[in-house]
This record gives sequence, C-alpha cells and structure tokens, in this order.
Amino acid sequence: MQSQLKVSGLFIYPIKSLGGISLSEAEVLERGFKYDRRWMLVDAEGMFITQRTYPQLALLRISLEPEGLLVFHVNQPEENLKVPFAAVAVEKKRIIIWDDEVEADLLSHEYGDWFSKFLGFRVDLVKMPDLGVRPVDPRYSEKDENVSFADGMPYLIIGEESLKDLNERLDEPVPMNRFRPNIVFSGGQAFEEDKWSYLDIGDVKFKGVKPCARCVLTTVNQDTGVTGKEPLKTLAGYRNFENKVLFGQNALALGPGMVRVGDEIIKHDQ
Repeated sequence: MQSQLKVSGLFIYPIKSLGGISLSEAEVLERGFKYDRRWMLVDAEGMFITQRTYPQLALLRISLEPEGLLVFHVNQPEENLKVPFAAVAVEKKRIIIWDDEVEADLLSHEYGDWFSKFLGFRVDLVKMPDLGVRPVDPRYSEKDENVSFADGMPYLIIGEESLKDLNERLDEPVPMNRFRPNIVFSGGQAFEEDKWSYLDIGDVKFKGVKPCARCVLTTVNQDTGVTGKEPLKTLAGYRNFENKVLFGQNALALGPGMVRVGDEIIKHDQ
C-alpha cells in the first residue's frame, strides 16, 4: 500500500536566483506563489542574472518583512538592503529572460547600486508589474497562463523520495535547496511526480505539465556559493532523457487559493 502524499515544504524565491524562503503556508496565484520570483537582477543590456554565471548570488538571502523584502549577505547580515513592496518604478525597461523579452518595472538605482557593489559590475533590480504579461509556453498552458520571472513554469514540485534516491548514489548527499522547488512532498515512490497529471493540494487544483530539465545551478552549494560537479554528474547518469537531465515536475495552478505544510496531495487523471 502506497504511503499518503503530504506537503512537507513550501518555498519562494522573491528575487530570482537569490536565497529561498521556507513558508508554512503560501498563497497560490496564476504566475506562482505570492512574491515568488517577482523581482530579478538584470545587467546593463537588460539580460537576466542568475547563479548559473554568478554562483555567489547564493550568499544573498531574503526575509519577508511587513513592508517589503530584506536582502542580506549570509556572512555579513549587517550588510543589508530593504526593498519596499510599494517601491515605485522609475521607468519601464525591456528585459530578456531566456527566449522572452518582456516589460518590467525598473526600480530606483539605489537598489541596483547595492547589488552592483556585491557583484562588481552594473546591475539593476526590476520587478514584474502586477499586470505584467509573460505567457507560459503554449504547448503546456491550460488557460493561457502567465508566469513570473521563473525559468518557464509557475510551480516546481519534488518528492523527498526522489532526493533520497539521488543521495543514495552520491558520495556526499545534497539538500533539497539545490533544486529550488516550490512544493516538496513526503510519501510515495521516487520520481513518481514525473507522471503526475492533475492533483489537488488543499483547496487548489494543479496540473503537472512536464518534468523539469536541470542545469549547472544544481551544482552550486547554497551555503557557500561554491560550484562542483555534483549532483548533476550523477543525475546525468540515470536521469537523462533525450539529452535532458530531469528532476522534479513543473506544474500550473488551475485556480487561486492557499496551500499549507501538512496538506494531503490527491492525484487525478483529469
């Protein structure tokens, strides 16, 4: 008999490619959990910035404060920056994220100055407008959904058993934060999320759309900002499908609501 599936972790990453935040409950919106990847760093040309190229971004952490985000260096928490939720755009800026070119709100250069000092070159902080448009790939959308500044899909779901299977093959186990999921669940079988179609979590219905292709970001130690070869090397040895290394399931939310740690996950065919 298969063990019950339950939500064991909920995570958001307010500024793309910076540290994540663990939540006990999260508000489900079309483009991702509330506050998830609504801000992003871009270079002078408007190109998005991530840990793939700048792994030291892992050392910047975020906490949710009543009035906004507090960004701080993990080793020097006194080095911090407050980004109010109500920060007003100084102008609109066309930015590039993968194959998408979208309009974003450019926030005051004082925020960009703080990140520029950390990185050593000019970057700016942009925010996705509340009514911003960035369509999900039409091959996978259900209702012409939009997505945040996430790589491609609003939600990523991973089972604890999948990570356990991987860690049993590694010389040094890795934590779940290497994979930056939104929803982690306990129970079930390793990699069963690969085949999920529809599921209910709390009062929200989700649709699994496709397994997530992984990249070098998984090799960044989120505690040190140092890169290595694992776990991508080992994953590539047994989770390679059509030259894509898969780990986790991308998903859409088919309506708004709330999900909480401890919620049961109920799978459906439709």
